[in-house]
Amino acid sequence: MVALVLSLVGSLTVVSLIGWSSWRSVQRVELSGVLQPSSRGTNYLIVGTDSRAGISADQPNAGAIIGSSVSGERTDSIAVLHLGEGGPRLLAIPRDLYLPLDGGPANRINAAFYFGGPAALVRTIQSELGIRVDHYLQVDLAGFLGLIDALGGVTIDIPNPAYDLGSGLRIDTSGPVRLDADTALAYVRARHYVEIIDGKKVRDPTSDLGRVQRQQKFLAAVFNRMGRTYNPFTLLRVVRGVAANVKVDDALTFRDAARLGLTLRGLDPKTATLPTRPFTTDSGAQVLLLRRAEADAMLTEFR
Repeated sequence: MVALVLSLVGSLTVVSLIGWSSWRSVQRVELSGVLQPSSRGTNYLIVGTDSRAGISADQPNAGAIIGSSVSGERTDSIAVLHLGEGGPRLLAIPRDLYLPLDGGPANRINAAFYFGGPAALVRTIQSELGIRVDHYLQVDLAGFLGLIDALGGVTIDIPNPAYDLGSGLRIDTSGPVRLDADTALAYVRARHYVEIIDGKKVRDPTSDLGRVQRQQKFLAAVFNRMGRTYNPFTLLRVVRGVAANVKVDDALTFRDAARLGLTLRGLDPKTATLPTRPFTTDSGAQVLLLRRAEADAMLTEFR
């Protein structure tokens, strides 16, 4: 999901050639009174949501995508992209991270978005992690499908055949595998990832952390694909295919988006994931607590 937003913004550089129509269709979120400009460089909060809006019931793998008991909209992935001195950096924030939300009680960080929307999530990251947020980018599941369809799929190296019953993932071969939109979505959303190694089923014990690592791997593949895409008609399909499923903050201008897009083409950011440790709450919920000393050293690069 993070890959989608970054790739979309990269593709928006062609808007200067095709006019305002695509850019004007991107939805705005009122955050100008919440965002805090960073002291050095620029921080972009990038959010992928699990909204099922725009997903048809006859879509392949629709049962796993739509589900039967999901309501509302939650963050499916959260990351901060920092552009400044020292090169680009991308910090993944596990959605199971447990901390005080928007000045209130502690909960998983993705609950900040569910209960308080983008503003609450921005305020939580600024207050609890000390990262100032300059701009906000958000995309939903339908947008992800639109991007991968427009690109004609993405190739990623798969070390072992794998599946996930929860996301609907099934990959029967290893090595470079061309993922279509539905398989790609199942791959980046897999939280119960099982590999077939020497004929044995081996489940990834890291759950959300393993999912974050696979998302970063997929992000690299999407950047590579976008960096090699120069056909303006392909880029136009990308913009038109996902613009209706993307939201940006109301302070992000057309010029800002174009400048960011030029920066992102072929970008290879240094990636990291917030260091955490497993924790069980009094109610029995399995969450992640920040390893504060290690995290502070990492967060300094984004402050």
